[in-house]
Amino acid sequence: ARRSRPPQRLGLQAEPWQLNVVLPVGISFYTFQAMSYTVDVYRRKMEPVDRLADFALFVSFFPQLVAGPIERASHLAPQMTRKPRVGLADFYDGGWLIFWGLFKKMVIADNMADIATQAYAGPYVAGGDVWIGVVAFAFQIYADFSGYSDIARGAAKMLGYDLMLNFRVPYFALNPKEFWARWHI
Repeated sequence: ARRSRPPQRLGLQAEPWQLNVVLPVGISFYTFQAMSYTVDVYRRKMEPVDRLADFALFVSFFPQLVAGPIERASHLAPQMTRKPRVGLADFYDGGWLIFWGLFKKMVIADNMADIATQAYAGPYVAGGDVWIGVVAFAFQIYADFSGYSDIARGAAKMLGYDLMLNFRVPYFALNPKEFWARWHI
């Protein structure tokens, strides 16, 4: 039997299963971002914004849309109500963050992914290979998340906005509580 192609709209094509995976991920970002706003207003850490456009910009700020970090409303929302000012230092700092994020993603994370995959590739995995795979995967996910966050922070910086630091070297933590405080701040 010939398989039918999924419908195409605006030149985009998606399998139904892809929509079931992608949509909830995107919706959760908007939900957490909106919850941050609601919680900060409720706790009186900030006044509600006056314009719907400022709220919409806060919830859907594109540099952080896919990778985060999810911002505290009291930090980012006030920046949405003023005209962004961008100087040469912002372009330099933003460019450096983008470069560093790309390095983390393309050099560290991608190479650690190859090591982790190879560690588990055989039909029988030895104990040493398991540890190599675990460590490589741990550095892969950190470098992926941290790299994407740095890229988002750099893009925002170049547009005149300041996003919060999302990771503070979590693998140097001395205990699980400190690790949690350093990971996805």
